[in-house]
Amino acid sequence: MDDLIINATPFTPEIRFYYSKDCLEISGESYPENTSEFYGPVFRSLSTYLDGIIDRTVTVIVRMKYFNSSSSKILINLFDQLDDACEKGNDITVNWFYRNGDDDSREFGEEFSEDLQYLHFNIVPE
Repeated sequence: MDDLIINATPFTPEIRFYYSKDCLEISGESYPENTSEFYGPVFRSLSTYLDGIIDRTVTVIVRMKYFNSSSSKILINLFDQLDDACEKGNDITVNWFYRNGDDDSREFGEEFSEDLQYLHFNIVPE
């Protein structure tokens, strides 16, 4: 599988999915006009990747400066998909980075992590 690289725009985050390194990075701002259209390739790639791995250690790095409510729903779906993959025997860690003093971002990370059973979710100040 070739790595998935999507460059950031003023409305969409940078996506870097390095399959050989078992690492997904999402950073920037997310308020695309059509979230399903933008994130569709990411979810298709992630599904294919997760279907092909067992007993792997995967790291997900999230550095979101801003995201709207539809992007929030996308992130919930992403974390749920990763949680399901953990239940199947994979060791997946999300590192949710937030700027020191950005209480909103920290609280979003806390809320996202609340309903996850298997996924390791770290909230990390920068």
